[in-house]
Amino acid sequence: MQKTTLLTMLLTASLFAASCGGSKKDSNATLTDKRTQLEKLKGEKDKKEAEILKLQEELSKLDTTSSNPSKIKLIAFAPVVLENFEHYIELQGKIDAENSSYISPRGMGGQVKAVLVKQGQFVKKGQLLLTMDNAVQSQQVQAAKQQSAGIRTQLTLAKSLYERQKNLWDKGIGTEVQLLTAKTNVTSLENNLSQVAEQVKLSQEQMNSANVYSDVNGVADVVNIRVGEIFQGVTAVGPQIKIVNKSSLKVIGNIPENYLGTVGKGTPVLVTMPDTKKTYNSTLSFIGASIDPNSRGFSVEAKLPSDPTLNPNQTALLKIRDYVSANSIAIPLKTLQNDEKGKFVMIASSEKGKLFARKRAVTVGMINDALIEVKSGLKAGDQLIVDGYGGLYEGQQLKTAL
Repeated sequence: MQKTTLLTMLLTASLFAASCGGSKKDSNATLTDKRTQLEKLKGEKDKKEAEILKLQEELSKLDTTSSNPSKIKLIAFAPVVLENFEHYIELQGKIDAENSSYISPRGMGGQVKAVLVKQGQFVKKGQLLLTMDNAVQSQQVQAAKQQSAGIRTQLTLAKSLYERQKNLWDKGIGTEVQLLTAKTNVTSLENNLSQVAEQVKLSQEQMNSANVYSDVNGVADVVNIRVGEIFQGVTAVGPQIKIVNKSSLKVIGNIPENYLGTVGKGTPVLVTMPDTKKTYNSTLSFIGASIDPNSRGFSVEAKLPSDPTLNPNQTALLKIRDYVSANSIAIPLKTLQNDEKGKFVMIASSEKGKLFARKRAVTVGMINDALIEVKSGLKAGDQLIVDGYGGLYEGQQLKTAL
């Protein structure tokens, strides 16, 4: 009895495993069949769509009833004309003043005794801006002058002795050594006096360096120094006194290195100020000679006219012309279409007093805003369909709004 039960269980398990294995195989086979059937249907769909398009074009030529109002497409067209086509590089720049000056001391700097300029004040070139403590330099000047006065007294005496010795020598009295010694003393004192005179000049120059003057005309844009502080000119936080001359302004930008061969000095630039909505026509006056390793670009500059609304570090938008083609064809970018053969446009062709849609394959070039340059495929006088071009097919009859 036990043997019979065990045999029955083994047979049941074998039949169940065989059933599962068969079910899995059937499932895989069904999935593969469905995938194959889907790919087949997709292929048939593409083929049918191509046949439909071809039949539509053929019917448009053969069907004499195509002039029915329900089959005529309403469009608008414009003639293709020859014109100059330009392309611009658009980038952001900033305004800078060519004659801005960071005021610095001529020497090592020093403690400020008086500040004679206020922020926002207009100053002239050579105007005194501040004075520093010059007590030490003043003492040096006085000491040098006293030394000079002492040498002058000695020189006067030496010259007098030399004249006396020379008179005696002329009368045959005295020795040649005495005469030469007297002359040497005079020469030595004259040299000493000359050296002390230079020392006086140097001491006076050092004393005068305590006075700081403006080297340009302009507005004191920064005055960040007070009495008692040490004036150095430029610190870690920036200039202590900055004079800005707005009479000569320029705009600075950075162009990607791939445009290096398309722009140069004299290239036209249109500068737009977003804040004031003003625009200025200019040309590039400077081209950087090296590529910035961080931005991978090169700097350019263009001069701007004097305008009270322009300020250094103000943001500007630059349009730099890098391409121009005379007698070219440019069309609205929106009219350009694509199919499996490439790019094309639709034109309106007048045939026996009626308008028909004709497909033109085109080769295009540069894009400028909403226009694209057409290298080939169109000629001047072609009637480009600029509205209602979507869904048109070759040979479809057209009409325009009155």
